[in-house]
Amino acid sequence: MEKILIKNAILVNENKISQKDLLIKGEYIFKINDFIEEVNVDKIIDAKGLHLIPGWIDDQVHFREPGLAHKGNISSESKAAVAGGITSYIEMPNTLPQTTTAEALDEKIDIASKNSFANYSFLFGGTNHNLDDIKNFDKKKAAGLKLFLGSSTGNMLVDDLDVLREIFLATDLPIAVHCEDEDVIRENLKKYKNLYGKDIPVQEHAKIRSEKACYLSSKKAIALAKETGARLHVFHLSTAIETKLFENNIPLEEKKITSEVCVHHLWFSEKDYNDKGNFIKWNPSIKKHTDQLALWEALNDDRIDILATDHAPHMESEKKLDYLSCPSGGPMVQHALPAMLTAHKKGKISLEKIVEKACHNPAKLFKIKKRGFLREGYFADLVLIDLEKKNKVLKDSILYLCGWSPFEGITFDASVINTFVNGRIVYDFGKIVSKPCGKRLEFDRN
Repeated sequence: MEKILIKNAILVNENKISQKDLLIKGEYIFKINDFIEEVNVDKIIDAKGLHLIPGWIDDQVHFREPGLAHKGNISSESKAAVAGGITSYIEMPNTLPQTTTAEALDEKIDIASKNSFANYSFLFGGTNHNLDDIKNFDKKKAAGLKLFLGSSTGNMLVDDLDVLREIFLATDLPIAVHCEDEDVIRENLKKYKNLYGKDIPVQEHAKIRSEKACYLSSKKAIALAKETGARLHVFHLSTAIETKLFENNIPLEEKKITSEVCVHHLWFSEKDYNDKGNFIKWNPSIKKHTDQLALWEALNDDRIDILATDHAPHMESEKKLDYLSCPSGGPMVQHALPAMLTAHKKGKISLEKIVEKACHNPAKLFKIKKRGFLREGYFADLVLIDLEKKNKVLKDSILYLCGWSPFEGITFDASVINTFVNGRIVYDFGKIVSKPCGKRLEFDRN
C-alpha cells in the first residue's frame, strides 16, 4: 500500500479550520494529527499555505453517456470534474437509453467502472409508465430517484399526478425533482412566440421559464411529499420565493424535504444574458439579481442544503442556434469550485460553509459510506487548493468534450492544485496524472 504524507496543510472540515498533517495509506485516510513523522512513507507533500478539503460530491451532473456521447462522456467529464476538485458525482437518467430500467442502470455502472476518474453513482429515472421498475430495481445500485416535473433534455416529463403520488409512496429513497410548471411555461412561450415569432431573444428566457413556473411546481412537490411522507430533494432552486418553502431550524439528518442550488444561479443573473446569450441558457432559467442574492442568503442560513453544478454539456454549435432551437444547459464541473472559492474571497460565503454544502451534506443526504469528510478510516478523496493562485479560464485549458465554458475569459481568485481519488493523485498542477480509478459509491441503507 502506498503511503502519502501531506504536511502542514490547512484543513477545512466539520466547521473547523486548523493546520494538520494527514497520512494516506492505500485508499484511505490513515491518520490526521498536528504532527506526523516522515518515516516509511512513499511520498511527502509539503502543503504549507495550501488548504485541504474533502472532495466535492456533486449530486447533479449530466455526463451524456450512453447515447449523447458527442456532447460528453463519462471519461471526459469525470476528468474535468477531478480537475475541478469534484471527486464523486451522481449522474442523471436522461441519457439514451434513459436510466429507467435495471438493465440501463447496469449499463451505466459498467461504463463508469472502466472509464470514470471520479467516484460515481446514478439516479434512477421515473416516468409516467415505469412504476414497476421503480419498485423492483436494486436500491443499492443507485443514489436515489430523479423525476422531471418540468421538461428538459430527454423528454422524461412526469405530469400525471396520480402516478407521481404512487411513486412518492413506493420508495424510501431520496426523490430528486426538477420543478417547473409546464402549463405556465407553455402559456408564457405562446405569448412570446406571438410577440417575436421564431426570433425570441434569450433575454426573455427568465420570463418564459418564470418565477411562477418554478414556485408552483416546487410548492406542489413539497405538498405531495408532506402528504406521502416521501424523502424529497428539490434540485436547482432559482428564485427568491422558492427559498421560503424550506426550513433551516432542524439538522439535515432530520429533514424530510431538502433543497439544492447550483453555482450558475449564484454566479450569473439576468444582466449576463446580454454578454453570454444562449451560453447561460439553463432550465430553470437564470433570473434576477434579487433572486441571486436570496439564493446566497438561503445557502448561508441553511434553508438550502446542497451545492451542485447541474453540469450539462451541449455542443458549441448547438448553443449558437436561435433561442427556440438551442438546448438548455452548460458545462460546469471543472470551474464550480474555483468559482465558489472566488465568491469566498469576495466575502459571500465561508470556506467552512462551502465544504459543508458541497462535501459533507451530499454524503449525509444520500447516506454515502465513508466519503465527504476528512476522517481517519474514510476514503482519501481530497483536494488541495491555493487561495492565492489566480486562474484564468482559457480555451485550451478546458477539459470538457464540448470544448467551451460559460466562464471563458474569467479569472478566478483561487485554484485547485491537487485532487486525490481513493488515495491516488489524479490531478496535479494542471495535468491528469492517473488512469481511471473511480469506485461506485456505496450507501448506509437497510
